[in-house]
Amino acid sequence: MPHIFESDVVAAILHHMNVDHADDNMLIARANTSASDVEITNAVMTDLDGYGGVWQITRAGIPEELRVPWPGGEISERPAVRREVVALYDAACERLGIEPRPH
Repeated sequence: MPHIFESDVVAAILHHMNVDHADDNMLIARANTSASDVEITNAVMTDLDGYGGVWQITRAGIPEELRVPWPGGEISERPAVRREVVALYDAACERLGIEPRPH
């Protein structure tokens, strides 16, 4: 069973990701969906737990849920969330051939 973070912690992380890192959400979604000619038009982080993050994405006008596991494995501490999201971002940039910004 995955670690479940306190609801206020999840809310703060989701707010930060969706307000300050909306472009990162799109990169993570694009890099973690199956190859398709259909462009993802929206990606919003909606949840997270000790196993990974969850995004609501829109592809071809159809909303769907995307669950992405943390690259480093299961986590249980709030500071680890940042580390894992940064790792997802870096991996997404690498897969998509985009130069990542410094952290």
